[in-house]
Amino acid sequence: MAAVLAVLALPVSSGAACAAEAGNPPVPDPTRIFAPLAYPEDANMYRSGSGRRGPQAWQNRTDYDIKVTIDPVNRTLSGSEIITYTNNSPDDLDVLWVQLDQNMYREGSRADFANPERHQFHTDGIAIESVSIEDEGRSTPLVPVISDTRMQLSLSDAMHKGEKRRIRIVWHYTIPGAWGGRTAVSSSKNGDIYEIAQFYPRMAVYDDVRGWDTAPYLGQEFYLDYGDFDYSVTVPSAFVVAGSGSLVNPSDVLSQEQRDRLAQAAKSEQRIMIRTQAEVEAPAAPPVPVQADAGKDPKTPDDHKLAAGSEKPLTKTWHFHMANTRDVAFMASAAFLWDAAKLDLPPLPGGSEKDRQAQPRLAMSFYPVEGIGAQGWDRSTSYVKHAIEYFSSQWSPYPWPNAINAAGHGAAMEYPGIAFEDAKSRGPQFFSLTTHELGHQWFPMVVGSNERRHAFMDEGFDTFIDVLASVHFNSGEFAPKHDAEYAPVSGNPAVDIVSVLMDPASPVLMAPSDTVSEKYRHAVSYFKAAYGLTLLREQIVGPDRFDRAFRAYVGEWAFHHPTASDFFRFMNSETGEDLSWFWRGWYFNNWAPDYAVGPVSYVENDPKKGALVRVVNKGWLPLPVVLQVTWMDGSAARIRIPTETWMLRNELTVDVAGTQPVRTAILDPDRVIPDIDRSNNSFGEIPTVTISSGNH
Repeated sequence: MAAVLAVLALPVSSGAACAAEAGNPPVPDPTRIFAPLAYPEDANMYRSGSGRRGPQAWQNRTDYDIKVTIDPVNRTLSGSEIITYTNNSPDDLDVLWVQLDQNMYREGSRADFANPERHQFHTDGIAIESVSIEDEGRSTPLVPVISDTRMQLSLSDAMHKGEKRRIRIVWHYTIPGAWGGRTAVSSSKNGDIYEIAQFYPRMAVYDDVRGWDTAPYLGQEFYLDYGDFDYSVTVPSAFVVAGSGSLVNPSDVLSQEQRDRLAQAAKSEQRIMIRTQAEVEAPAAPPVPVQADAGKDPKTPDDHKLAAGSEKPLTKTWHFHMANTRDVAFMASAAFLWDAAKLDLPPLPGGSEKDRQAQPRLAMSFYPVEGIGAQGWDRSTSYVKHAIEYFSSQWSPYPWPNAINAAGHGAAMEYPGIAFEDAKSRGPQFFSLTTHELGHQWFPMVVGSNERRHAFMDEGFDTFIDVLASVHFNSGEFAPKHDAEYAPVSGNPAVDIVSVLMDPASPVLMAPSDTVSEKYRHAVSYFKAAYGLTLLREQIVGPDRFDRAFRAYVGEWAFHHPTASDFFRFMNSETGEDLSWFWRGWYFNNWAPDYAVGPVSYVENDPKKGALVRVVNKGWLPLPVVLQVTWMDGSAARIRIPTETWMLRNELTVDVAGTQPVRTAILDPDRVIPDIDRSNNSFGEIPTVTISSGNH
């Protein structure tokens, strides 16, 4: 049936407060809800009012050449690196800042005090052995100034725009145990598993928003520039290394049989075992004694022998390369099984056809025997394959050759090209964790937002896309999404979010990441942030316009650094909506919708002349809402009440054309918006007010 709207305006107090007072919520104030919104960062020549990069946008670049060695006896990592830093900014840089994340584990670190519950054990942090500027064969030592997890390097002559500097750093540290979280060593049946991340001194970001972004590392997330990485990992010869990027020297570290299996996997939709359980559990070869002529150069640069008479086994060096990335990480263990299948993606651009064939695009999994199982790691590569292919088709192409799921103590952590997972994970939880961590390849590995400042642009965006992936996988086998860290009670997001919105202690989405306690981190940074995008997509903008805008956002900011302001402006411009009211209510505040319906009356007290349904807005987040009217014969009509309805009023009367009495009038019948009080969302068929036709 057709519906005609008539509005009865009631006065609204412009001085209403936004906080509840003594249990009596204030009346929503449209002048505040719909006021112009001042974004934290102004539009300028670097960042435009459309949310795109401005005509003079710039971004610095960092390239790395890294060599590290793991000593399994002492559980230490030692390394050296050459950082090639390019200043593309218009500013002269007289100092450089480097991140030393391993210092978080020092006793007395800022992280130690900020999150003492996570720091029951300690290491000595990272030991910087030397720092120097390398210039055409000349090495000039630098004296670093280390402050917690930051290292400042003063330059004798400033870097001008377009200049490059090569910085050589030598370091070592003790690898934390499983308590280290994101970087750790833990035990398995067939040997220790090393999860190595944040393992090298990393350049801080210098940008147009803050200059040097030097927030101390307290254990949250990261902010890094992009560049090319060439890195080598030396480990005992029995170890397998799963690393970000492409393995450059397979003939030096893999057997011919393993290389043949990889070639087979490159053509297979199903997993192919590259390293089997039998190979993992085969008796170890006896140590190789070094002969008297051991001082001679080894046959290959990847075999390393010690002094004559040593009984220590050989080591191997695994050499990886990853282009245009912000970071790399790896796992290493003698305990790893390894399987792989092809990724159905176009070849990466660049290089010759021979090069592309030599580096097929693979979904891969590395795990100990503890991970074997029909609902466990036997399915890992199928989950990896689905996540990478689905996200590539839905949002933007995956930009790197391989995608890896690797099992350890259970960090559930993401890095470019690789995810660290729990070897004990099983069932729906394992699927969801794998999909979530690999979804991070898009946010923030491709779209390089500042996770240190705005967690919702990392965790929330990723949670949003992996909810859709859960519905897509195997006809919804694991839908709805199962979140091990934040488990909804009812399974209905519109209901589950209400407790967050009504908790006066809940932080807002725009709160700095480090200020959000563990109690609220998943409920807010993950769940509320993801649900906000779902509301935009499903209730406010619509899937067609939202998906197009979101894809365009990913494309515009791929390998760059968007701010929250850029995202808000971009979505306004691309969807064709002024969403300031939503950004203000959902992101800058914890405002919520709250609608009430009733009473129902009839024109001239005659149901044959149409029904009059009173709707009241009692909430500060006036989301579009559906009113469903059902007549006595069971027929029904739905009227969508848009947000603009509430720009000048808090009450209206909906004139619904009909010829019989109304049985029920219900607001949000599908429960798709987070109305915080549903006790007044429905009304029965008995009219209580009569309004003449001239007054509606």
